[in-house]
Amino acid sequence: MTELRQTITLGGGCFWCLEAVYVCVKGVLDVESGYCNGHVLQPSYSDVCSGATGHNEVVKLVFDSTQISAREILEIFFVIHDPTTLNRQGHDSGTQYRSGIYFSTPVQQALAREIIDEMTNGTVYRSPIVTEVLPLANYWAAEDYHQDYFAKNPQQGYCVAVAAPKVAKFRRTFARLVR
Repeated sequence: MTELRQTITLGGGCFWCLEAVYVCVKGVLDVESGYCNGHVLQPSYSDVCSGATGHNEVVKLVFDSTQISAREILEIFFVIHDPTTLNRQGHDSGTQYRSGIYFSTPVQQALAREIIDEMTNGTVYRSPIVTEVLPLANYWAAEDYHQDYFAKNPQQGYCVAVAAPKVAKFRRTFARLVR
């Protein structure tokens, strides 16, 4: 039997952008910005930004699978970021901005690989997909000021130039899933 409440963690560039989108998704119960899959305990934002910790900026999502499927969560993910750029999203570069799916169940792992294979075989992207698919490890919540960043700072330059267009793209592409 499938667990109704599931958790998956995603890295696709700056966590402010991912969080801004996923808080708008019907069936997503909680979104937390954080850091994962590095080798330092309790890293700070400046530690992660240095690139020395190995952590990725991520959002940890808790969702109700009766309202939204893991497949739909991942379909949104692949639309709102570029999974073909290694350690980069737009002007943000470094290993902390890598594309990654950090699963909490073997079913999520298989689904992530299946979707990547479908997109690769369907030639959705001109370049190879570089999204890593790994079990979630060494996760730490980001500092409080990063939580709900877009909602609290909608006029901040990065939010206007980068996050807001991703939210708009999500709303256009997945209108049926908008909260």
